[in-house]
Amino acid sequence: MKEFWNIRYKGDEYIYGKEPNKFFAECIRGLKPGKVLLPAEGEGRNAVYAASMSWDIYAFDFSEYARTKALRLALDNQVFMSYEIASWDEFQAPQDFFDLGAVFYLQLSGSDRKSFHKKLISWIKPGGKIICEYFSKKQFGLTTGGPQNPNLLYDIEEIRNDFKNLKIQLLEEKKIFLDEGVSHKGECWAIRLIAEK
Repeated sequence: MKEFWNIRYKGDEYIYGKEPNKFFAECIRGLKPGKVLLPAEGEGRNAVYAASMSWDIYAFDFSEYARTKALRLALDNQVFMSYEIASWDEFQAPQDFFDLGAVFYLQLSGSDRKSFHKKLISWIKPGGKIICEYFSKKQFGLTTGGPQNPNLLYDIEEIRNDFKNLKIQLLEEKKIFLDEGVSHKGECWAIRLIAEK
């Protein structure tokens, strides 16, 4: 899997673009800046946007090429981020440390997904928020983005169950239009979550 993403991120082109995910941008606009964790951050578009809004950025991804491009984008935009090379199960953080965790289109199978979400919840402060946007299982067979492996697509009830101990403020499965570089383009099925610990 790491080899796949290194190949994907190796070129000069920002394959998901340089602009932030629209849902993320909408969600943080009204939030007081604090410490934000961005797992599987890829080429840095969300981190750079949040940093420009005065958030303290903690990001990770297991692709060295993704990190290099993210740091280049940060330099171009004159912002700073902490960005580690790590997979979801390698990354370490104190409990109750982050004000916000934001995850976009992370591809994990069932048991890994549950384990990651459990860790993510533990890293967020009481009163902090989690924002997620994932490809729904309804995306299977569509060419507008996401894996063509149903085990890496998500079910809304799985997400509801993973975050059942939080205050779920939004949980929806809907068709949205993505225009994020060359790899997320067109109508697709997404699951969106906003939850408070």
